[in-house]
Amino acid sequence: MTWVSGFRMGNWLPSLMNWIVIERCDHACDRSHFSFLSGKWALSLNSPYSRGVARVSERTFRIVCGAALGSLCVIVFTGALVRLTGSGLGCSDWPRCNEERFVDVSTGHTFIEQANRLFTGVVSASVIAAVLLAHIRKPARRDLVFLAWSLVIGVLAQIVIGGIVVLTGLNPYANMAHFLVSLVLIACALLLYRRAAVHPSDKWFRDIPATVTTPHLALVVFACIAIVTGTVVTATGPHAGGEDAVRFGFELVSVVRVHSVSVISTVALLVFLLVRSRHIDNADYRDSLTSVAFVAISQAGIGYLQYFTGVPVVLVAAHIVGAVAFFISILNTVYVPLPKNIGA
Repeated sequence: MTWVSGFRMGNWLPSLMNWIVIERCDHACDRSHFSFLSGKWALSLNSPYSRGVARVSERTFRIVCGAALGSLCVIVFTGALVRLTGSGLGCSDWPRCNEERFVDVSTGHTFIEQANRLFTGVVSASVIAAVLLAHIRKPARRDLVFLAWSLVIGVLAQIVIGGIVVLTGLNPYANMAHFLVSLVLIACALLLYRRAAVHPSDKWFRDIPATVTTPHLALVVFACIAIVTGTVVTATGPHAGGEDAVRFGFELVSVVRVHSVSVISTVALLVFLLVRSRHIDNADYRDSLTSVAFVAISQAGIGYLQYFTGVPVVLVAAHIVGAVAFFISILNTVYVPLPKNIGA
């Protein structure tokens, strides 16, 4: 019954070969030969692939998470191109492009809109890969599985919101939600990438010095307000995604002023934190604030330049890219930094 116990333990092929060939073989040479083959089969069956689970290194998992993060950032830019080129209704239906074709690239507008939709497939593939690898990687980690699944849920939500945007004729509220949910997805993807590089017991967020905890929290809040008010400006201005797109009925000058106040408040808090951090023995924290300052100043400069030059498409596109960079820099002040030996 040796082969039966082996079968129950999962080593069924070597045990079966041992019982059929080795135990029943009368010739010494044949017995030796098949014993060698049985051992080879046993080794192959004990490999990760024979068990249906491939070993995933931490480095490979981080690369996949980085790819998911990168694709989520890129699709914000491709979505902005749809809006800025007036291609928001290049495809008049959803999920089909129009009544005649599921995929249509017959005009410039349909090509831009269709390319953005198809790139969603790239995003979906990278997110699905992150989820699968989070489940099969060893050792298993619930935090990584949770964060990976948050990306899947977010991408599914984005697909639904994208359909609503088209079917409601580029409703400004749906457009705003589309962009803001993209930022939430980027936040989850960045956290997943950071968590994949640290020990499960490590903290998720930075230890903010006690002397600047309140102003730092205020910085994060005002930064988010600046981003949200920026989407209101876009939904009020000329680049709403199409000539017939619904826009907010606000005065553009008024919403720009509200946005400017939130930006100035954010910069003021940032300057205060930079001054206070000079007396704090935390180089990583100071560096994270410096990064925010660099992006914020660049973003503010682009914002004022586009306003006084009639909001040209190129500057608006740069401003949207800058908004994503600014948001990531803010997250960098909140999340635990990557280990110094990340490339090791």
